[in-house]
Amino acid sequence: MLSRLTKTLLLTIALLAVCGCQRIPVEKAKALPSHSEQTKATAVRVAAYKSATKLAELKDSAVKESSGIVASRSTPGIYWTHNDSGDGPFIFAFDTGGQQRGVWRVANAQARDWEDIAAGPGPQNGKTYLYIGDTGNNSGNRSEIVVYRLPEPQITSSDATSTKSQPRFTEPAEAIRLRYPRAKHDAEALLVHPETGTLYIVTKETFQNPEVYEAVPPFNTVAPITLRLLGELDVPSLFGGLITGGDISLDGRSIALCDYTQAYELVLPEGSVDFNTIWKQSLTPIDIGKRKQGEAIAYRLDGKALLATSEGSPMPLIQAVRQ
Repeated sequence: MLSRLTKTLLLTIALLAVCGCQRIPVEKAKALPSHSEQTKATAVRVAAYKSATKLAELKDSAVKESSGIVASRSTPGIYWTHNDSGDGPFIFAFDTGGQQRGVWRVANAQARDWEDIAAGPGPQNGKTYLYIGDTGNNSGNRSEIVVYRLPEPQITSSDATSTKSQPRFTEPAEAIRLRYPRAKHDAEALLVHPETGTLYIVTKETFQNPEVYEAVPPFNTVAPITLRLLGELDVPSLFGGLITGGDISLDGRSIALCDYTQAYELVLPEGSVDFNTIWKQSLTPIDIGKRKQGEAIAYRLDGKALLATSEGSPMPLIQAVRQ
């Protein structure tokens, strides 16, 4: 994880670069929509969400840097989050009032640089799983990244008394080891398709387009898996490709992404049966409210709203409802 000062400096440099010079040219992985094409589409869809509002502040003081968020599949109305690097392998449950609903230590996992959390299917039919992306690579020296997959814990009222010092324990997590096919990348956005369980990773790039990679199950948990490059995204933002979080709606029709300041949405065209065509659609900017350092975004379980958190204290829980 970069320090907050370093991230601020990067954003400042990005602004100066946009104002004073041309964007650094990069080799395109695939020809995806141009910025002008996206701008035209944005004009039609920019009002898809109402103004964001703060629902609450997270009450658990152990959550200091909420770096990922996802709606619980087993307990509607509950959300999962985790801290950024520097913490142990803990996941935290909370409700829309910000109240703590439990702390779990993820068994058989390490927390090197956890950046995002997602939910989806897994090896056992009818069971929901959490996926935690240990994908941070600010130093650029990681030859492999890891996604931990574990059965989602069942939350009861008694779990609210658990704490980081006295946590519950999850079932053992599986470590899915991944490699990029070419250069090493930093990445903070992990997405899981709600039906197929396909993993998607969106890289975090400075002065260039973020890249989209996929890994298709079943996953070999012994040898590392080489990710497949799908293409690049032309993000309509002053900050380039600094994507920090993402999620796929439960119906598999929409993708939400965020950077430090705002959110974006892609929508699968009507009648499309190939989910990966969604990455070729235009990104629509969404105002997700005021955040000190936004790194987490998730759909509400019904898909009718987006929720986001922010690093820094007090830590807000923000919601934008679809119009």
